[in-house]
Amino acid sequence: TPPTPPTPAAPVNVWPRQKDVLVYYGKPGANQTMLASPYPMKLAWDNSKVINKFSVHEKVHDSMARVLKRALDHYGLAEIQRLNLDQWGGCLNVRKMRGGNNYSMHSWGIAIDIDPSNNQLRWGSDRAHMARKDRLPFVKLWEEEGWLSLGRERNYDWMHFQAARL
Repeated sequence: TPPTPPTPAAPVNVWPRQKDVLVYYGKPGANQTMLASPYPMKLAWDNSKVINKFSVHEKVHDSMARVLKRALDHYGLAEIQRLNLDQWGGCLNVRKMRGGNNYSMHSWGIAIDIDPSNNQLRWGSDRAHMARKDRLPFVKLWEEEGWLSLGRERNYDWMHFQAARL
């Protein structure tokens, strides 16, 4: 008999395409639940403010919780802080995409921004810190759960991870 393949570290989700999020997740801003972060996160725009929980869509809650817990297990708190992986740029924010008419994936609480000051929207891999080798395990943890990294997919908005395919 052939050997049994190894069990993946976490279940991989197949999230809907962006065009199908309304059907899959419901109305923007609805179906939210609080996620308790496994480590304290600082507001990227005011590092004196620490959050320990934030609102996410109930369908992504367990997946996002696994990613953050696995990041803590992999890096440890001191390294997470050194790499600014604790810089919270936002999750639920009901709004239209910049320069567009469609809702942002943040409108459903299915996208999170990490370390926005070092991964600005238009920066490519030549400038974005999330593109650096020491952060690759963090990015892969999201991808293992089926989340999309816009940085790896499109080489911009490296701060952004979403539970929706393009």
